[in-house]
Amino acid sequence: MAALRAPDECFANLPDFPFAPHYIEVNGLRMHYVDEGPRDAAETVLLLHGEPSWCFLYRKMIPILVAAGHRVIAPDLIGFGRSDKLPRREDYSYRFHVTQMTRLVEQLGLQRITLFGQDWGGLIGLRVAVALEPRFARIVVGNTGLPTGDHPLPEAFFRWRAYSQTTPVFHAGGIVKGACATDLSPEVIAAYDAPFPDERYLAGARAFPMLVPTTPDDPEAPANRQAWQALQQWKKPFLTAFSDSDPVTKGGEQVFQKLIPGAHGQPHVTILGAGHFLQEDKGEELAHVIAAWIAQTPHP
Repeated sequence: MAALRAPDECFANLPDFPFAPHYIEVNGLRMHYVDEGPRDAAETVLLLHGEPSWCFLYRKMIPILVAAGHRVIAPDLIGFGRSDKLPRREDYSYRFHVTQMTRLVEQLGLQRITLFGQDWGGLIGLRVAVALEPRFARIVVGNTGLPTGDHPLPEAFFRWRAYSQTTPVFHAGGIVKGACATDLSPEVIAAYDAPFPDERYLAGARAFPMLVPTTPDDPEAPANRQAWQALQQWKKPFLTAFSDSDPVTKGGEQVFQKLIPGAHGQPHVTILGAGHFLQEDKGEELAHVIAAWIAQTPHP
């Protein structure tokens, strides 16, 4: 599949983002990732973004996690950030993203991973974690879920999905701003727009909302049910760190806390004063929560 690649100049002068780009070819497509901290660190933190953001979302968290002694990997999904973008919406599927991220973890040889997944970062990351269970030491989720289509999703999600398909201008930076509890500077908004120079680059961002399983017969519903079966046997540490002001995922942490053995007795937190993109609103606080929890749950 012929891929599009946003020019490097689109990413010039990103605010508070001094991290060098790294690239890896996965199934013929170039994926970008940030790789900070010592390569031989005892623990690796894998930060997965969602829709329509990219690893810029983690700029406030990466330095804190590195200062705690960890290697930090923050990839861009295909269709986002500095990663390649496929030109047609039908080029994307839920399984495609899971496969790409699975291969990235394998090709980088990551071990002793603490996953943090938000939005699609959770939908994808949880599937990857159960598929590559020996490589993962812990899981943290925030403002995400693992839908199977067996239970109704909030009306706010369906409003967002309709908007994503009908708006003539898909303004990624404006969408991120609208889903935050704090105001964003023009420079930060522009950074979220940077991966999408024009509409041709937006196929992945427009496709994502339609890929969430909303009915029991969704093609990815069986795989998510299977992942839930594995998670209900997951005894490794599992932490929820949802925000208090996300209309789409609010309350979703209760399902994880109830069903996953590794979540029982953990110091789950609610990040106050944060919207859907809690990494943007309260990134430093969230990073300190994760770093402290890793220290409290040493890898055997």
